[in-house]
Amino acid sequence: MALYESEHTKFMREWMAKHPEELQEQRKGRALWWDKKPQTLDAMQDSKAATVQSKAYYYDAN
Repeated sequence: MALYESEHTKFMREWMAKHPEELQEQRKGRALWWDKKPQTLDAMQDSKAATVQSKAYYYDAN
């Protein structure tokens, strides 16, 4: 049984095969938005100290 592959997926596979240089651009974009550097202990402590504790029931007016 053959697995379904959308036309968009086929197009992207063919396009990436024709333009291998775009793989580097794709990796740079991912690094920009998703791959974050590990934080230092001081930065983590500052972030934890800056958080505000929320109420048990968020929509309670009192």
